Amino acid sequence: MSVSFDIQSSIANYRVVIKNGAFAEAQRQDENRAVLCDNFFEEAFSGNARVIAIPANEETKSLKSVPDIIIKMRDLALTRQAKLIAVGGGSLQDVATFCASIYMRGIKWDYIPTTLLGMVDSCIGGKSSINVGRYKNLVGNFHPPETVIIDPSLVLSLNAEQKIAGLCEAVKICYARGSLSFSEYMQLNPQVDMDVERYADIIELSLKAKKWFIEVDEFDKAERLLLNYGHTFGHALEGASNFEISHGIAVGLGMLIAINYAQVSGGLKKAPVDTQQLKDYVVGLLDQIPTLKEIIQRIDVEKVFECFISDKKHSASHFIIISVNNSGALERLFIEKTEINIVNLKSAISSVISQSYK
Repeated sequence: MSVSFDIQSSIANYRVVIKNGAFAEAQRQDENRAVLCDNFFEEAFSGNARVIAIPANEETKSLKSVPDIIIKMRDLALTRQAKLIAVGGGSLQDVATFCASIYMRGIKWDYIPTTLLGMVDSCIGGKSSINVGRYKNLVGNFHPPETVIIDPSLVLSLNAEQKIAGLCEAVKICYARGSLSFSEYMQLNPQVDMDVERYADIIELSLKAKKWFIEVDEFDKAERLLLNYGHTFGHALEGASNFEISHGIAVGLGMLIAINYAQVSGGLKKAPVDTQQLKDYVVGLLDQIPTLKEIIQRIDVEKVFECFISDKKHSASHFIIISVNNSGALERLFIEKTEINIVNLKSAISSVISQSYK
């Protein structure tokens, strides 16, 4: 399989290539490039003279790790004409985007996502999100790669939980795009044990759905904000669990909390067919993670809410989330910071934790 398409960007257009075997092709040595990769892939690029390998985790995806990486790039004698090749999942991508954008005022880079989460979502959009202290994704910028190179066969190296994380993000994007895209996603019957070709179809569908959002609203001012569905609550769960819950899984849980909030607050009288189908599908995915219920039940609702209120998307007077309305469409809610609304938010969070997310 080989599919390619372009992403239009006011900064610089870039190309997405989905091709089986692309990872092997990318391992060739090139004197005018350096590789920034997840430690897991360091050996795969051992033939390259210039490799920076880092742990792919939330600690590395932080402002405090950036100076060390920049210094390593300089020690490798990277010039402004050099290219950085980023190899890894979403955390690695955030670091690479940020470092490539500020090193010598910006150098070119390519991205090879190695997780399903990266392949279906974060690989396009061009933005970085970096943690600062206890605040998740507090700083960042926009600096798209020249090429995104996706090898669907890399999905075979992932465990079930990593695949589920990616499917949670993919279904969120397709649901956000509208009923037609969501229907196309569900017709593919996406499950953990799919073959590579069906995963490739899911990757293409999800990216083309996201392509619409990032081309009509490149800098997160309007339509693209709907892609935050599940993220505000999800980020709070990540922080409250000390990152025992990974990002994609947290987004899945966050979508369920957002639906619950719409119901307990009275904004959603009865879940539309698509919304109920989405909820059942996400629950079915999360049910396949044996350790998740135990982790969730250890989380304190107050700690989740504390992380929730620190989210950068809120205003001084309102909590801002993405939820569903009575037609099943996503909408941006501005929730006044009143006592009753805080009670409803905590209730929505508690319902997922106490009932083990169902």
